[in-house]
Amino acid sequence: MARPLLLLLLLLALGLAAAAKSPYQQVLQHSRLRGRQHGPNVCAVQKLIGTNRKYFTNCKQWYQRKICGKSTSEPRELSRLNLVSRVKKRKIGALPLSNIYETLGVVGSSTTQLYSDRSNLRPEIEGPGSFTIFAPSNEAWASLSAETLDSLVSNVNIELLNALRYHMVDKRVLTDDLKHGTTLNSMYQNLPIQIHHYPNGIVTVNCARLLKADHHATNGVVHVIDKVIATTTNTIQQVIETEDSLETLRTAVAASDLSSLLESEGQYTLLAPTNEAFEKIPRETLNRILGDPEALRDLLNHHILKSAMCAEAIIAGLTMETLEGTTLDVGCSGEELTLNGKPIIANKDVLATNGVIHFVNELLIPDSDGLPVIDSNMRNLLLNHIVKDQLSSKYLYHGQKLQTLGDKELRVFVYRNNLCIENACIAAHDKRGRFGTLFSVDKMLTPPTGSVMDVLKADHRFSTLVAAIQSAGLTENLNRPGTFTVFAPTNEAFQAMPQGEFNKLLGNAKELANILKFHVADEILVSGAVNALVRLKSMQGDKLEVSMKNNVIHINKEPVAESDIMATNGVIYAVNSVLQPQAPVYSRILARMKENSGGF
Repeated sequence: MARPLLLLLLLLALGLAAAAKSPYQQVLQHSRLRGRQHGPNVCAVQKLIGTNRKYFTNCKQWYQRKICGKSTSEPRELSRLNLVSRVKKRKIGALPLSNIYETLGVVGSSTTQLYSDRSNLRPEIEGPGSFTIFAPSNEAWASLSAETLDSLVSNVNIELLNALRYHMVDKRVLTDDLKHGTTLNSMYQNLPIQIHHYPNGIVTVNCARLLKADHHATNGVVHVIDKVIATTTNTIQQVIETEDSLETLRTAVAASDLSSLLESEGQYTLLAPTNEAFEKIPRETLNRILGDPEALRDLLNHHILKSAMCAEAIIAGLTMETLEGTTLDVGCSGEELTLNGKPIIANKDVLATNGVIHFVNELLIPDSDGLPVIDSNMRNLLLNHIVKDQLSSKYLYHGQKLQTLGDKELRVFVYRNNLCIENACIAAHDKRGRFGTLFSVDKMLTPPTGSVMDVLKADHRFSTLVAAIQSAGLTENLNRPGTFTVFAPTNEAFQAMPQGEFNKLLGNAKELANILKFHVADEILVSGAVNALVRLKSMQGDKLEVSMKNNVIHINKEPVAESDIMATNGVIYAVNSVLQPQAPVYSRILARMKENSGGF
């Protein structure tokens, strides 16, 4: 009995390990799936057109065919296994592991290999041990300024050796071990290397992006990165104190008593306004801000993000929260970072021990609208957007009833193209937290307050319709429980009818009931479910055609004045015309014949 149980536990552990893939491994798997039709171990990547920048990406970026708003091509990359298979012309082949020095030449970091030789690092990375090296790509070395490169290679036994050893860790570290916000002790004076592993699958090492990962060697592992990384020993506060272009910010930080925060341990992003940014503010306004410590602290907190965000991790727009509790839209356009859609970042990825700094050339002024007044109506509105259970959208089903904290009942509608709760449809993937789940919806929820008849009676626009329903004997129908969609003609719609035709209609209860039933379908259709064309069967028997054109709902080609007026037994659309059932085919033929012959 013990052995099967042990086997079961082992399989369970393996299953959990497989399920808990890191974000990097997830996008890598997606890229392998995209490339598998071209051979084993082929990865499909997205390459920014006009550059050498390549990315493994998730489904969303793949289908958008864009990175940072710029178009991408779709090259494929062959792994070492696949290359050897082709060389040997065998279906399956394996490349024997080499030491780190030899592996550097295979993975596109031959410059690192060359400098390892020159700096006398080669014997160490050829010999026994277990190391990790974050190897700058050949392009990374080429992008260094001539002055920086000269200072390294002119003193190969000290500066270059120290620089290379700072790229190394004295143990084998794979991407699954590269946890967000952690540090690794380098082999140069144990100085820390900062690791960030972002939800979009991008991994950065001191804000250098991981390009190729997990290349195993006999004595360790090689990761290729897109920059030559430098040691960092200063906190954010110390960078501010030593940077000439941040002199005004230095004064502002001191006046707002934020120095201790920017010296403390943590992982922040400071969007640091330069002297130029402060100079764009009128002097009188600037002096007033600098003279008000509380207002100044609020302003500066609006420039500090709660987590470290390296520029290389931003490949699409995202909203980030500041220490002030406000939000900023951080995005990118080609090579430039943007804030709230504007390319105002002058210098990016200045690394500190407790975060990263991006220099901005404009002050970021938070919205001054202030918080809304939370009266009883607002409180009830918010409570009716909160459901008592923690739910997942994938388990919601059509007709499900949800109870809000405001004691209202909400209905779930599942359509082919949308998932809606009352009049609001879910607009984004769930965001699940420890104590709840966030559904982003496309509009404010309006819980129903009464039956279809109750809602019509309470709205003065429908007084003529209410009278017509009562005359036709349909009041009971629209009060009972049900699932109605009502295209409700307004008073204006009835007034547009010829007076004689209108009076004749009111005098014939059977014909009136027939016309009114043509305005009612026996299923609920909210506007979020309407894509191109939806056909409903009316209670009169004929079809109703609901369509969307230029973001306006149309019923039988007539525009709807107002959509999604919710009732406990249905939904109401206000229309400014009375819909007419189409006459039977034989009646239309007879009418045409009569017109053509001038009468029988």
